[in-house]
Amino acid sequence: MNQISPLAFVHPEAQIGDNNIIGPFCYIDRNTVIGNNNVMQNGVTINSGARIGNGNEFFPGSSIATKPQDLKYKGEDTICEIGNNNSIRENVTVSRGTASKGTTQLGNNCLLMENMHIAHDCFFGDNLIIGNSTKFAGEVTVDSNAIISASVLCHQFCHIGGYVMIQGGSRFSQDIPPYIIAGKDPIRYAGINIVGLRRHGFSNELIDHIHNAYRLLYSKGIMAEGIQEIKNNLQITPEIQYIIDFVSSSNRGIIR
Repeated sequence: MNQISPLAFVHPEAQIGDNNIIGPFCYIDRNTVIGNNNVMQNGVTINSGARIGNGNEFFPGSSIATKPQDLKYKGEDTICEIGNNNSIRENVTVSRGTASKGTTQLGNNCLLMENMHIAHDCFFGDNLIIGNSTKFAGEVTVDSNAIISASVLCHQFCHIGGYVMIQGGSRFSQDIPPYIIAGKDPIRYAGINIVGLRRHGFSNELIDHIHNAYRLLYSKGIMAEGIQEIKNNLQITPEIQYIIDFVSSSNRGIIR
């Protein structure tokens, strides 16, 4: 049974599962689908196009499936998908998609801290931690298990690899490959995310293997030559293949 405050507005066309808590002054629009066991504290807005899974908690002032901040958006029906067991803190905003991709997507078990923003058509994986006031422009991809600190500014179309740690206050317009620490000003490669990899169960041998891959990659001025050095000198494990595929497919180039 849902607990819905008499001070909340829930559109009669909204589809709501079971055992949800909807606090006072929440606004649930039409064309929304909400699963089970979600908590919406006071003043949460769930806009048209939201598709929300199970076990999420939304803190006051958060707004999901907002209209894209994109002048190309002409009112087309698009959606914003929120997975399961996410903690979405105060004043977080997540826009719905545009005609470009149609969907903005957030995975499972993520922590989105206060006042951060995810723009239209972004694709975010699982187990992410994103700090206060960090902002992502449109069509950004963030792979699973990344940690992005506070007040980070990410340019549109960037790709952030898995298991990275990005220093607070960073600004970037190029892709950030997996397993690394990115920091300093201007932002650049600052070594392997050793602590994060160990926390995720990576062996010291595998961490050394990843470190050697980046040593070879960055030893060449041209990324294609660095990739060839990796192929010539290292065993191609799934982790090394991930690095190769990420760098090879980068449209914006990777940070150096």
